[in-house]
Amino acid sequence: MKLPRLPLSLITGLLTFLCSAQTEDLFHGLALQESLGSAKAKLEPHAEQIRLIEVATPSFPLAKDSETHVICQNYTSQNGVIAEVAFTFADDKLVLVQARGNAIVALTGKRKDTAQTLMGYGAYWKDLIVTKPDEDKVWMLTPEAAHPNLFTWDNPYLPSNGGKAVSYEASAKVPDIIEMGGALDQLRPHLEQLSNFTYERELGEGDSNAQLQIDCFGIPYAGFQRKFEARFGDDKLNMVWILTGKGEEDRIRQKLVEAYGPALYVDEAWEAFHNWQVLLRKDKPEVLLLTPALGTFYKEDYFKQK
Repeated sequence: MKLPRLPLSLITGLLTFLCSAQTEDLFHGLALQESLGSAKAKLEPHAEQIRLIEVATPSFPLAKDSETHVICQNYTSQNGVIAEVAFTFADDKLVLVQARGNAIVALTGKRKDTAQTLMGYGAYWKDLIVTKPDEDKVWMLTPEAAHPNLFTWDNPYLPSNGGKAVSYEASAKVPDIIEMGGALDQLRPHLEQLSNFTYERELGEGDSNAQLQIDCFGIPYAGFQRKFEARFGDDKLNMVWILTGKGEEDRIRQKLVEAYGPALYVDEAWEAFHNWQVLLRKDKPEVLLLTPALGTFYKEDYFKQK
C-alpha cells in the first residue's frame, strides 16, 4: 500500500511532538522546543552544578540571533544520575541535548526497542535519540538538529571536552583539498584525513550523475564542523552536499559573498555563486558544490539561464 505524502511541516511537527514527549519522560517534564527560562527552572532542582553560557556571536547551525548552552553536572534524571548534560538553545528554544556518563543506562536503559547501529552509533530514529555506546554518550535531537547530523558534534562546553568555545574555519570558500573533478583514489585519503571519520556507500540508481558517496563527518566550514556528502561519478568527484542549518543561512550567505562576490542568480530556493559551481540551497539548508560542467548543466537545464 502506498502511503500519502505528508507536508514537510506536518512531518516535522509530528517528529517534534514524539521526541519532546520522550524528553519530558526523562528530564522531569522538560521538552524540546521549550524556552530557556522555563527549561532552566526545571533543570536547577536536579543538577548538582549548573552553568549558563551565552555565546556572543552565534555559530551553532540552528541559531540565527542567539545561542545558549546550559551545562549540568551530576544531573539526577528519573532513571539515575548523569555525570554531565549539555542543553543547547537556539533563539530561545531547546533544540539539542547531549549527555555523557551513565547516559546510556539513564536515557535508554528502559527502552523495549533495539537501536539501529552504524559506525559505532546506535539510533532510535522514532524518537530522534542517538547513542555512542563506547563513549557512553546520548544525543536527543529536534528534526532540525537531525538534518545536519548534530549527533556527530561534541558540545565543547561539556567539562569532559574542556568547557570552552572551539573555533572552526570561518570561510565559506571551498577547501582546497576538495578538488572538484578529482580522482576517487587520490581524494579518498585526503577526505579521510580532513574528516573525523568517513563512511562510503553505493548510490545505486538514485543519482544519475554519481555511483558512490563518501559521507565525511566533521569537516570545518563556514564557522562550524559539517557533514560533507562527496559524490563520485565514474570515479571523479562531481558533486558535494554540505549540510547546514536554517538559522545560519544569513551568515553563510555573507561568507559566500565574501569568498566569491555577489550571487549570480537568486530565487526562492537557490542562490548561485562562483560561476554556478557553488549554490546556497534555502528550501533545505545545504550548500552544493559542482564541477564546472555540472554547474553549466544546472544553470542551463535546471534553472533555464543562459
